[in-house]
Amino acid sequence: MLLGIHVKNLALIDEVEVDFGEHLNIMTGETGAGKSVLIGSVNLALGQKASKDLIRKGAKEALVELFFQTKDENLIKKLEAMDISCENGDIIISRRIMPNRSVCRINGEIVSAKILSEISGDLIDIHGQHDHQSLLYKEKHLAILDDYAKEVLAAPKASMEKAYKNYAALEKKYHESNADAETRRREADFITYELQEIESAALKLGEDEVLEQQYKKMSNARKITENLVQAHQLTGQEASDAVSRALRCMYTIADDTSDMADLVAQLEDIENLLGDFNREVSAYLSDMTFEPSACEEVEQRLDLINHLKAKFGQSIEAIEDYDVHMENLSKKMAEAKAEYEQFAGKVSAIRQTKSQELAAAIENALKDLNFLDVQFSMEVRPAQHQTANGIDEAEFMISTNPGEDLKPLGHVASGGELSRIMLAIKSVLADADDIETLIFDEIDTGISGRTAQKVSERLAIISGKHQVLCISHLPQIAAMADHH
Repeated sequence: MLLGIHVKNLALIDEVEVDFGEHLNIMTGETGAGKSVLIGSVNLALGQKASKDLIRKGAKEALVELFFQTKDENLIKKLEAMDISCENGDIIISRRIMPNRSVCRINGEIVSAKILSEISGDLIDIHGQHDHQSLLYKEKHLAILDDYAKEVLAAPKASMEKAYKNYAALEKKYHESNADAETRRREADFITYELQEIESAALKLGEDEVLEQQYKKMSNARKITENLVQAHQLTGQEASDAVSRALRCMYTIADDTSDMADLVAQLEDIENLLGDFNREVSAYLSDMTFEPSACEEVEQRLDLINHLKAKFGQSIEAIEDYDVHMENLSKKMAEAKAEYEQFAGKVSAIRQTKSQELAAAIENALKDLNFLDVQFSMEVRPAQHQTANGIDEAEFMISTNPGEDLKPLGHVASGGELSRIMLAIKSVLADADDIETLIFDEIDTGISGRTAQKVSERLAIISGKHQVLCISHLPQIAAMADHH
């Protein structure tokens, strides 16, 4: 409940404090006295865009403070979750408006406009002088239905919105990954050539890794073979002949010199070792399976694969991954769309049922507001496009005269009738709404006499369950006030 307003240096207001009570609060006064400015200050405190021109001439800043008391446990928990203390359910919202900026606070804590908007939606519902014009737009009708059905609609609608966001994100990713038709047409020949180049390579997954290992072994084998061949050549016939000639020389002088026997023995060992070494190397080479032609084939294959990797991707898997990626995206899109449509179907079914309830309730409220022969219904039909808000569009249909067919509300109702229709809708929503305070700014525009009396009675009914603040010029409405 709104306990009071404190306004300072705002427009024509120097400074004023107004206290409000439970049930129906009526404000009356001459045109230009500041009634709508006072109600407008509530909007400003709750985050409405503020112009520096609203600051009273000669003042440095303007101030609006709202004093609430709530019993809504959910709202109190929401505030506590934001580290905003709420002792005894007291909530003070203030906004200081300066030429270059404004500062919003809840119970002394500075908050953003977004947080203020979230909190204000749970505290108060304001119906301004021209809000009834919004009934001319079908989008508003669906929002009213969802507001009426929110107790049963909130959970499936939240799931539907989440599913739609998931589907929309996947769809965007798919289209970003997939070139448009014209681009694909221009690149068709080049792509065909590239595909042929890849297909002719007959690539196999993991082939590059296997070939690299083989090439490494073959490269080592070639190095071993080349050096063994050279060693075999160097220790071959020429080396053997040289040692043999040296040994004959040593034999020639061995008889003449007795101390040459050890040297002759060493040289004989060298001849034997050299022969053994050469034969073993020859045997080792004969067992080697290295073929230079095979190494060249592996080397050429690796060159081809590395060329394709450099051109199309960093692995064979990457070359083939695009089609797999697009196929996976397409599959995920189909799954996400099916999930969205499942939730959207549930939401639509609830809307169909609740629209009939809402239309009947509004029709009864309209009859109480002196629409004696009114017929009122609501059409819920498939929308042209699927959105996060579902697959439906809705429209109020009305007939205010006997014998007339139901027609779209925006094509039939006058300004004064729209005002009363909005009051009827607000009264119906109030029965299902937890918002404690409702404000009506000149809801009596364009009415008088018996109709004005009916409007006052409807306001009194609403104020039985809610605190209502209303600006009015009519005595029939003022007479219903609990606080004037």
